[in-house]
Amino acid sequence: MSVAFRRESDDEHLEPKFELPIPAGPNLVTARGLQLIRERRAALEARLKGCTDPDQTTVIQRDLRYWTTREITAELAPTPSGNKVEFGTTVDILLQGKPRTLRIVGDDEADPAEGLVSFNAPLSRAMLGAEPGDLLSFGGAADAIEVLNVEVTSA
Repeated sequence: MSVAFRRESDDEHLEPKFELPIPAGPNLVTARGLQLIRERRAALEARLKGCTDPDQTTVIQRDLRYWTTREITAELAPTPSGNKVEFGTTVDILLQGKPRTLRIVGDDEADPAEGLVSFNAPLSRAMLGAEPGDLLSFGGAADAIEVLNVEVTSA
């Protein structure tokens, strides 16, 4: 039989398993974000202790490496002034005429559906440093964002 039709094992046909990508740049977090990271790591450690499936153990260990790294590298962001859009502020805006309330948070805490936007997201970057009353360009449109209010968010 030709070597071309022989296979050593089924393992060579499995999808490769990669580490979870760590976002580039600083790992800024809010106090809430740091707490969420710690809770995720603790939950994974608890799951790992009770896990007997080798494949599931591998997945949990990979996730645990990610969250441990995120906890170690976390930098608690300074308390914002509230005078302008900064990390940790809640911002009321009109986005192309539609009202939105967003909170600028760290990468791991971001959940756009809940109004939690990463400080690395294009929308956040467009707003950082803006003050109430400012009109900002976004997505190729001039004056797409109007900053209405900026507040310091507790927790």
